[in-house]
Amino acid sequence: MSPKSDIAALYAQHQDILQQRTAEALQRGGFEHLVVPSGTLHYQVFDDRDYPYAVNPQFKAWVPLTRNPGSWLVATPGQRPKMIYLQPFDYWHAVPEAPNGYWTEHFDIVVIRTPEEAQQHLPRDPARCAILGEPQGTLGAFAPNNPPAVIAYLEYQRAYKTAYEVAMMREASRIGARAHRAAERAFRAGASEFGIHLVYCQAALQDANDLPYNNIVALNEHGAVLHYTDRDRLPPKDSRSFLIDAGASFHGYACDITRTYARDAAGEFQALVDAVDGAQQAMCAQVRAGFDYRQLHLDAHLALARILNDFRLINVSAEVAVETGVSGAFFPHGIGHGIGLQVHDVAGFAQSDRGGTIPKPPGHPYLRLTRTLEAGMAVTIEPGLYFIDMLLEELKDKGLGPSVNWERVAAFKPFGGIRIEDDVVCTDGDPLNLTREQFAALG
Repeated sequence: MSPKSDIAALYAQHQDILQQRTAEALQRGGFEHLVVPSGTLHYQVFDDRDYPYAVNPQFKAWVPLTRNPGSWLVATPGQRPKMIYLQPFDYWHAVPEAPNGYWTEHFDIVVIRTPEEAQQHLPRDPARCAILGEPQGTLGAFAPNNPPAVIAYLEYQRAYKTAYEVAMMREASRIGARAHRAAERAFRAGASEFGIHLVYCQAALQDANDLPYNNIVALNEHGAVLHYTDRDRLPPKDSRSFLIDAGASFHGYACDITRTYARDAAGEFQALVDAVDGAQQAMCAQVRAGFDYRQLHLDAHLALARILNDFRLINVSAEVAVETGVSGAFFPHGIGHGIGLQVHDVAGFAQSDRGGTIPKPPGHPYLRLTRTLEAGMAVTIEPGLYFIDMLLEELKDKGLGPSVNWERVAAFKPFGGIRIEDDVVCTDGDPLNLTREQFAALG
């Protein structure tokens, strides 16, 4: 982590950029003020239990506050932004500490004791405000209106990470890499999926409410379930393989990391993992300004199909496998997505900062990003190869059964699948791989 003075300087630059973006967004929407509630607690129906609180991403873009429901941000061009900070009198729950840290000097801060007090500190006329939030964030006349012109501009610009944001993501990656190493050790010691998950959380010092998404911890055949989150409590008799897709958070920013391991370091599955890993690093190197992310996805299909051919898992050329859709049965998801304040960051399909949509390549419905890469963008690169019964059976139904070497597939099915994922920042030169950087620092 950089010294506090460096982070403070980076944050000051970050806030200047947010102010500029806000002024332009409000001008486009015809508003005078940006008003952003942090969000509220939601309660389960017919119960008094609340769901885990999730901060409004538009709020945490401004401040590193992720556990402060009932607070509000007001930004007016030409003025210091205002932070209406809820610090209630409460003996049932832990109360947020007084505002502190590098961000506070940039705000006029008002501390309130009840959510309703916020209204007297908000702009007088709600009609002149762009209010960004969810319906439950209504306070009197201040109901979120989420004007499309304002959101389109702000979300489009969020793809370009400030130096402060990259520093936050680097720290999240440091935490995630450390926890991944602990999880690998637990796997090799014979732990269960549930046990590995607990080891990961302990190493990250984060639990389910802190992590940016639900950990995927999959042993053996479970690696073929893309979003497997059941987590068996007891270990299998034979732990052959381990796929973990797990992230970490820091000041509201996420990392998203996936690794796959084989028990037998000399076996064919490890060789397949190594081949995917090598291809994945070549794909990360394609994260260059001016490169169409859709093409990166299509290139990934060809690279993975070549691996399938090299390992005699298919009976056709890589080119034929891609053209006929055979590669899609082994690699059924997109190559990645934007990342930052949200794991699947916003505006992945945005044609411009005024809206519009860039279509996905035909036949690739699960790609989450279609924009051309530019300096400052942060994306994940996550190719995978899986042995999924349902998708392989569909190949037979389509008359493509002869394209697959079913004997070889049967030999690999007990291992489930492979996915390797890094978080990569596009620059004006070589890409910055935050994930590999942090694993290398661990030695």
